[in-house]
This record gives sequence, C-alpha cells and structure tokens, in this order.
Amino acid sequence: ETSAVRDVSFSIGMGETLGLAGPSGCGKSTLARLVMRLIEPDAGKVIFRGEDWLDLSGSQLRHARRHMQMVFQDTHAAFNPRSTVETVIAEPLRIHDIVARQARDAEIGHLLERVGLSPTFAGRPVLELSGGQRQRVAIARALATRPSLLVMDEAVSALDVSVRSQILELLVSIQQETGLACLFVSHDIAVIRAVCHRVAIMEAGEIVEYGETKRVVSAPQSDTARRLIAA
Repeated sequence: ETSAVRDVSFSIGMGETLGLAGPSGCGKSTLARLVMRLIEPDAGKVIFRGEDWLDLSGSQLRHARRHMQMVFQDTHAAFNPRSTVETVIAEPLRIHDIVARQARDAEIGHLLERVGLSPTFAGRPVLELSGGQRQRVAIARALATRPSLLVMDEAVSALDVSVRSQILELLVSIQQETGLACLFVSHDIAVIRAVCHRVAIMEAGEIVEYGETKRVVSAPQSDTARRLIAA
C-alpha cells in the first residue's frame, strides 16, 4: 500500500505564511486536511498552540477548532446554497460564542469590510455573488472565529488574475494586522512567491525541498521545484 503523506515535518510561526507546493496528486491537500483533522493520520503529532491537536476529542476539539480555520478552492461546495452572506458569517460567531448576540450584526459588517466588501452584502444570497466575492465571504467566515492559523487550500486558483492579486493583498494585510499564521497550498509557484515566507515542495507524499521562498525560487535544489518554476 502507498501512503498519501509520510515522514513530513514542518513548522509555521505567528505572522508567517508557509507555502506547500507541488504537482497535482503529490499529497499537499491531504497534508492540509491532516493538519485540520478532516482526515486522521496513522501516526505522528500536530503540535498547535502548545498541545498535540491529535489528543483532543469531543467538546475539547470542537472548542479548539475556532483557532484553526480553512478556506477551500470550491466556493460553490463551501456554502449552503440557500444561505445569505449574513447567515454564513453568523454561524461561526454563534457556534463559538465570539461576540454577544446583539453585537453580531456589527461584527458581520466589520468582517465584510475587512475583506473589502460593503456591509450591505450581508442580506445577499451567496449564490448571487461572483467567484471572487464568494471567496472573500469564505475568508470573512474563516476570520470570524479569530483563528491563529488559516489553511488556504488552492483558495485562489479558480479566480481570475486581477481578483487573485486582490485576495492575496488582502491576506497579507490581514496577516500584518493580526499576526495570523497561514498554511498556503498551491501548485502555482508565482502565487507562492508573492505571499509565502518559506516554502515546502512536495512530491509523492514527501517534502523534497524546504526553505526560504526567495532562495528556493532563485536556486531550486530539487527536480520537482525546478519543474514547478519552469512551468
């Protein structure tokens, strides 16, 4: 049997973005899901905020989940199609009891402004939004719980170039304001170069190169990194 991911080790500091790059099927999305505990690993540790995330279960895990949030590539599948923007963002606020009930509307407005949308978007059905607007709402929802770590899984790859650069700028500014750590999964080395402090290059379930993004991009040591940069 083959392992999707094996012997992988990395760290991310506060206010830092680590890129996870590699060809399709190399295990990077699997690794992101393992970190989030959407898949359970067979072995290993995930040390997050000083404790092993894999030791948590039940209400402990549900409570801790607010500190780690994920944004996916497919915004269609990410939302209940009948939702409005407001219900999407209100849900994590309610589940994790982030603000008092009477302060919720103001908090939703604040989160929308933070991702560059007008608070008037709150009443709009999610399905009426463009792809870029939906991705901003997905980021606002992820930020609602005030997480320490944001996992972005190919979260800008479906967007056109100008929208993509706006969303990347948005991420960088939020990170500078809040000290958020980010795990940024992408097959696109140009995007990784734009936002990631360090990069881990994956191939066949293993990290084959790891280092400062500038160094890896300017002088790649592995064939995989060389191929990604050439593409």
